[in-house]
Formats: sequence, C-alpha cells, structure tokens
Amino acid sequence: MLKSEYILLVLGMGLVTYIPRWLPIFSLSQRKLPQWFAEWLDLIPVAILSALVFPELVTGGSPRFLDLLRPQFVVAVPTFLFALKTRSLGGTVVTGMLLFWLAGKLM
Repeated sequence: MLKSEYILLVLGMGLVTYIPRWLPIFSLSQRKLPQWFAEWLDLIPVAILSALVFPELVTGGSPRFLDLLRPQFVVAVPTFLFALKTRSLGGTVVTGMLLFWLAGKLM
C-alpha cells in the first residue's frame, strides 16, 4: 500500500469509531431525558464491567468450567465487601493486592 492509502485508512478507521460515539452525545445533549432513562444509563458501565470480570473470576480451564475455589474469586469476595463498606478506592486496591498475595502463598 502507498503512504497516502495508509493515511486514508487510518482516517477512515478514526471516523468509523468517532461517529457512533459522537451521534448519541450530540442528539441526547439537546433534550431533557426522563429520570428513569438517566438512571438506566448510569447502570451501563457497571453491567459492562461485570460482564468482563465475572467470567474470569468463576471459570477456569479449557474448555471452561465453573470453579468457585479459584484464588481470583476467593480474593474478590472479601475485597468487594471491603469496597462496599469503606467506599475507598485506594484501600480496596491495597486490600485486594494483599489478599491475592496471601492467597498465592496459601493456595
């Protein structure tokens, strides 16, 4: 490929990823959203993070199987409870790291 084709390709990829992000922001910023819809939108990041993290915590092997005694899951439960109780991001990270280190020594 020529240098100009690469530049056009990169610009096209940027446009294709930018437009789907820009259109909802542009169209929804012009109107007042119903309260229930705004609350529903607030749940989307949590749902996406859960969908990404949860399978890694409770499944293992190839093919995948349910494994609730994985160190990741054993550490995640008390770390999550700590996060709920304290609401401290730094404390939660340190607690999770220490528990994961301890689980590696014991398991």
